[in-house]
Amino acid sequence: MDGYRLLALLGFALLDALDVLLVAITTAVVADARLTRRSPMAGVLSFLGGVFAISVAFGVCTVLGIDFLVRLLDFELTPTLRYWGELVIGLVLIAVAALPVDTTASTGGRWVEPVRRHPWLMGVIGFTLGLAKVPTSVPYLAALALLSAQRPLPVVWPVIVAGYCAIALILPLVVLALAMRRTPRARRVYRLLVRGITRFGPPVIRVLFVVFGIGLIVDALVHAGRLW
Repeated sequence: MDGYRLLALLGFALLDALDVLLVAITTAVVADARLTRRSPMAGVLSFLGGVFAISVAFGVCTVLGIDFLVRLLDFELTPTLRYWGELVIGLVLIAVAALPVDTTASTGGRWVEPVRRHPWLMGVIGFTLGLAKVPTSVPYLAALALLSAQRPLPVVWPVIVAGYCAIALILPLVVLALAMRRTPRARRVYRLLVRGITRFGPPVIRVLFVVFGIGLIVDALVHAGRLW
């Protein structure tokens, strides 16, 4: 896999990392842990572990499924299909950027007491949330499409999928790391980071969707001779 596609995968992973909902839930767990004077690490890591597990499983199954169908149907990915794929993905990203984004996240209260007693339940919550989130994540689906388009698949492609999913969880992990520190500076950075992500995350995602979409469209148009 060449550097351009690895860079594209990294960009999609960073887009996925700007997930306001994951940050909001992480912040809610941290806040509840502080109220009960407990460490938030077990709950947050359990939650993010659930999201990570379902994300990796979905990615591996998707790539394997596409590869199985390619072998079964004796399908050959030609340059024409490849650049048409880039063009379609680019248009989808720009279209998604124009859709309204709901930045609210209801944390509710019913889950609080059971989770306080059994932090591993946050893993179930993360797994369940991932089941709804991962199949509708446009950056992740685009990244999986780019990876699946490689023929032959890179030997370390499962590692690439796992690495993508880990990068997509960087911001909640940073929030947890800052919440674990007791220094005034860490607390200030924590508050600024959470406020900044909540306020500017969705607009940044829109802009980056447009940038990546235009990049894919331009690359397809540069090779317009192979579209037909």
